[in-house]
Amino acid sequence: MRVFFHLVDGTETIRDEEGVEVSGLDEAQTQALHAIRELRASDAARDWGAWRLEASDQAGSLLFSLNLRAVH
Repeated sequence: MRVFFHLVDGTETIRDEEGVEVSGLDEAQTQALHAIRELRASDAARDWGAWRLEASDQAGSLLFSLNLRAVH
């Protein structure tokens, strides 16, 4: 299954146009947490508190959403 990780803050959306291939929802969540940690580390000066990662499938259906502030 292909999952797309979009970053959303209420006024801006950064869309993932490529996505990643995962075996299931558990792997998608693991990949999402890893991506959030990398993003926060690479741009530590940015205030990510209002941002969330929205994971969707190829049809555009929301699979889950993670608040970037809550992930450490």
